[in-house]
Amino acid sequence: MADRSLKGTGLGAKSFEDEAGVEFAARREIRYNCPKGHTFTLTFAEEAEIPSLWECPRCGAETLRSDTERPQAKEEKPVRTHWDMLRERRSIAELEELLAERLDLLRSGAMGPNYRSSGGSKKSA
Repeated sequence: MADRSLKGTGLGAKSFEDEAGVEFAARREIRYNCPKGHTFTLTFAEEAEIPSLWECPRCGAETLRSDTERPQAKEEKPVRTHWDMLRERRSIAELEELLAERLDLLRSGAMGPNYRSSGGSKKSA
């Protein structure tokens, strides 16, 4: 029975191709220096755009390529708040007028919850 069993190569990624005639892509090694003293090398394709900054695999800090200087930080727009955008459209006088109108509507019961300004109790239906 043993002579009839099938012989296989096993599970996994076994390749029977040889590397004869295979031309590998040109590569280059780039060295990165961590501010905490770690140094490591990464391999990139020759035509690849090499980043100046990379995350350190040991500590996670931002590392700098050994053959470059730190890139200049991009100028970021300041965060615009709701108030900033509102002030672009309306003046303070207009906003005070709108507030007074809305408060009058709320106090009269024409808008908002069914509350009266006197005592704050609910209107009875």
